[in-house]
Amino acid sequence: MSSTDGRSELRGTRRAVLASVAAASAAGTSGCVKRLRNVVGREPSRQISLEIKTVPADSDPYASRIARHLAENLETAGVAARVVPVEVEELYRQVLINQQFDLYVGQYPEARHLDPDSLYGLLHSRFSSESGWQNPFGYTNLTVDELLEEQRTTAGKARREAAAELQRTVAQTVPFLTVAFPDVLCAVRTDRFTKWRTFGPNSAVGLLSLERLPGADFSSDFASDGAELRLATTDPRITENRNPIAAEFRRLGTFIDLLYDSLCRRYSGTVNPWLAETVTWATDGRAPTVNVRLRDGLSWHDGTPLTADDVAFTYAFLADTTLGADEGSIPAPRFRGRVSLVDNVSVTDDRTVRIRFLPGSEAVADRALTIPLLPEHVWSEKTGKASIAGIEVNGETTEALIWNNPNPVGSGPFRFERSKPDESLVLSLFDDHFLVRDRGGEDPTGLPARPAFDRLRVQVVSSDVSAVELVSNDDADATISNLSAETVPRIARSPDLDLIAHRSQSFYHVGFNARQAPLSNPRFRHTVARLVDKSFLVRDVFGWYAAPAASPLAETRWLPEDLAWAGADPVTPFLGEAGEVSPERARSAFREAGYQYSENGKLLTR
Repeated sequence: MSSTDGRSELRGTRRAVLASVAAASAAGTSGCVKRLRNVVGREPSRQISLEIKTVPADSDPYASRIARHLAENLETAGVAARVVPVEVEELYRQVLINQQFDLYVGQYPEARHLDPDSLYGLLHSRFSSESGWQNPFGYTNLTVDELLEEQRTTAGKARREAAAELQRTVAQTVPFLTVAFPDVLCAVRTDRFTKWRTFGPNSAVGLLSLERLPGADFSSDFASDGAELRLATTDPRITENRNPIAAEFRRLGTFIDLLYDSLCRRYSGTVNPWLAETVTWATDGRAPTVNVRLRDGLSWHDGTPLTADDVAFTYAFLADTTLGADEGSIPAPRFRGRVSLVDNVSVTDDRTVRIRFLPGSEAVADRALTIPLLPEHVWSEKTGKASIAGIEVNGETTEALIWNNPNPVGSGPFRFERSKPDESLVLSLFDDHFLVRDRGGEDPTGLPARPAFDRLRVQVVSSDVSAVELVSNDDADATISNLSAETVPRIARSPDLDLIAHRSQSFYHVGFNARQAPLSNPRFRHTVARLVDKSFLVRDVFGWYAAPAASPLAETRWLPEDLAWAGADPVTPFLGEAGEVSPERARSAFREAGYQYSENGKLLTR
């Protein structure tokens, strides 16, 4: 072999060696670069910071103090926490519509009857992207989904067992924390109306059950012989917005229920026919069906006849407020859980509808008969996308959802007369309502043949103390919003006032936004829940006018024995005593949940 060939072979060998060295070097460098990028790209651990949104103290002192209690204990546990007061409609707009929150404290909408299916819309993952009280927490749990379906499609012992396991799973994973069921406290006068205690003044049925006190003087109410019921409230929302499907403006349905009727209403523990003259059930396989016959001669407040077409329209509209005009449906943010029970609605004649439900039991399906009916000739014009000055503001919102409904057209026993925002609302008796006109005998509602008052006036005041003073000075007959325990002595000192108290099913709760870390971690939520001393809150905040609870169904027959309150929370016991959290116990619990602390005691992101 020539020297030239030798040099060529040497150069070839050297290139091969250098190439292999370069490749190895590149590979090593690549790994270093990747590790470097991981180190540089990873944010350093920082203190966990949480905002707790709630209404201002003058709107709801209970919610405000619960929020402060939790914030103080979070701080003790090493979490940077602050309370953000937000006006009530804005709070629920941020929570229910825009999902802009970490935690919030509020009340679940007033419920006339809580049962396991009440949790279907509140927690099922199919609703996690919808607005309103449909899973506002963004909670996804397949076990809970299965249990929600099971309680909806079974009966008897099977449903009870599914409901019990459902409550246990929710209590452990804590999409929201049930704090307490408050007593609804109202001050009422005893010199003009009676039967205040039958259902309480905080419901439409309660107000319709009132009777005039014999010999009472109503001469100053009207120029005519009519009687006026005067109510005082601290909640101005009904004076600004009368849209029955607006989630952020509706909690108590008292006045909306006076304006809008439903096929049936629940009171005295059962679902009773209301606009329905008869309700006839049948079961085809596993799916119940009901034929509903409307009362004769029904009409809307504007004189338009109310027919079976309006009933069918209401169910279709609440399921999709675009009525099929959009590729994807935009359901109403209220009553979604109840409407989801319905498979099909067909019109038999002007007064008869046939409603076919999804597989399940009649005991669950009858919840769908209690939604407010809407006039097709009014709401069918609100199916377009929401816009301001002709500019579309949100592709996921229709006009129906943002309309304030200034002059509501319902079919209820009272019709809208006038309103001053933040000041007052006046409703007047609807003479063509079946409760008012001659019904020719005893009505199955069991209510008085005619409401005891011809006009209802609601006055907005700045505080519950002012509301009580208004009643004490004979400028109002009753308070309609929750009173704080501090007002009870004022009521007791007045000889013309009576205190009405009944347990509400509108429970106070702490809601968690499970869409974002660290609240997406159920172990973190569970530990935060243990920073709330429910017994302390009931004693020192509610003044004993509330009951602590570990389940949203605590006030019902569905509560399993192991979730009953026995002096402490059975699932998330408080990490301290007398309202003050133990720093050591709290830090230990967060460490067990997988979190770490800095040297100066700050709880760090993972």
